Amino acid sequence: MLTGHAGGVITINLAEADDAERERRRRQMGEPYRTLLGHFRHEIGHYYWDRLVAGTPHLEEFRRLFGDERKNYAQAVQDHYAQGAPADWAERFISAYASAHPWEDFAESFAHYFHIVDTLETAHVFGLAVSPRLPQGPGAVFDFHPRDADTKQLVEAWVALTFAVNAINRSMGLHDLYPFVLNAPAVAKLGFVAQRIGSAGAALERGTAAAPAA
Repeated sequence: MLTGHAGGVITINLAEADDAERERRRRQMGEPYRTLLGHFRHEIGHYYWDRLVAGTPHLEEFRRLFGDERKNYAQAVQDHYAQGAPADWAERFISAYASAHPWEDFAESFAHYFHIVDTLETAHVFGLAVSPRLPQGPGAVFDFHPRDADTKQLVEAWVALTFAVNAINRSMGLHDLYPFVLNAPAVAKLGFVAQRIGSAGAALERGTAAAPAA
């Protein structure tokens, strides 16, 4: 059984809760950052693409940022696993798998947006601040609620936090907490995701029935 999304139903393969099995799949699929929570957020992203983007006036903006989702999905994913990601994927996508198809790009961006918001919210609750003594180390005080921040503020705080925590993990001989680079196209895609979620949330607060498709 594979974790996946189909018609609004998300299936989670609980076998991946086993460390050995999850690591085997990580290596098999070339996905170094594969967790149950991350995979769940990714699959939710597929559902919300149908709710927040498909059939809305925002579809053209989606295609401008992510590409044309009308390309053959099954073939695109098959090609990805057979040939791998393009050599320059790190300059245009948030992960290698995001390069497989625009739907996967959106789902990966959606998952990473929630990684960022959830982790920064935790940092905010604990009153964390990052004030590095290293000249190259970015600093940030998490004195804002992530859900109220714009994309620029989120990214600046996220870079500062992950720079510090990745360094701490390395001091323990562990892998980076967040082994990704937020390139400019990936940040623009995160902004699109944030805007669609924010607009839908605001519409729901106003009691608009068609909020998800606004």
